[in-house]
Amino acid sequence: MLFQNRKEAARLLAEKLKPYRNKNPLILAIPRGAVPMAKDIAAALHGEMDVVLVRKLRAPGNPEFAVGSVDESGWTYVADHAAAAGATPEYIEQEKQEQLATMRRRRAQYTPVHPPSEVEGRIVIVVDDGLATGATMISALHALRAKQPKKLIAAVPVSPPDTLQKVTQYADEVVCLHAPEYFQAVGQFYADFPQVDDENL
Repeated sequence: MLFQNRKEAARLLAEKLKPYRNKNPLILAIPRGAVPMAKDIAAALHGEMDVVLVRKLRAPGNPEFAVGSVDESGWTYVADHAAAAGATPEYIEQEKQEQLATMRRRRAQYTPVHPPSEVEGRIVIVVDDGLATGATMISALHALRAKQPKKLIAAVPVSPPDTLQKVTQYADEVVCLHAPEYFQAVGQFYADFPQVDDENL
C-alpha cells in the first residue's frame, strides 16, 4: 500500500474513525509530520485539534534511531534495545534534558494563547504519520492515560506489526491502515513525504 501523501493518509484514517464523528473527539498530533493530518481529521470528524508533545530519545551517533522517548512531564520510556545501541543511563538523562527543553519551546510556539486541551472524560485520538519503533506514540499514550480520557485511540497509516503489538498495550483501540511485514522506514509508504517544518504549521 502506497499513500500519495499525508493528506490522503489523513482522509483514509478519518474514514476509519467515522464512528467518532460529532462526538467532540480531541485529535492530538505528534509533531511535526502529523500536525497537518490531525487538522484534516479533526475537520472531518467535527472535533478539536491540538498537539501532544513527546520527543524521541536519539541513539548515540544515530539521531534517526529512537532508543526511547519522553513526554512533557518528564516521564521516560526506554526501549529494550537502548543499551545495545550504546545509550548509557548518563547519556539518556542528558538526551532527556535536551528534548524537554525542545518541548518547552514547542509548547510556547504551538499554543501560546491557550493551555493544552482538556483530556479528561473525552474521546482522544492520537495521530502520527506512521510508526517505526513506536517510542513516541507510547510516551504520548502514557502521558494521556494519566489524564483520564474516556477512550484513548492511536491512529496511524502504517506500522510494523511488532510495533503495533507494543502500542496496543497502551491504547483502548489502535487504528492502522497498513501493517507490512517488510518495513524499513515510514517514508517508503508515501509517494510524497516532505519534511514538515515548524514554520509551515
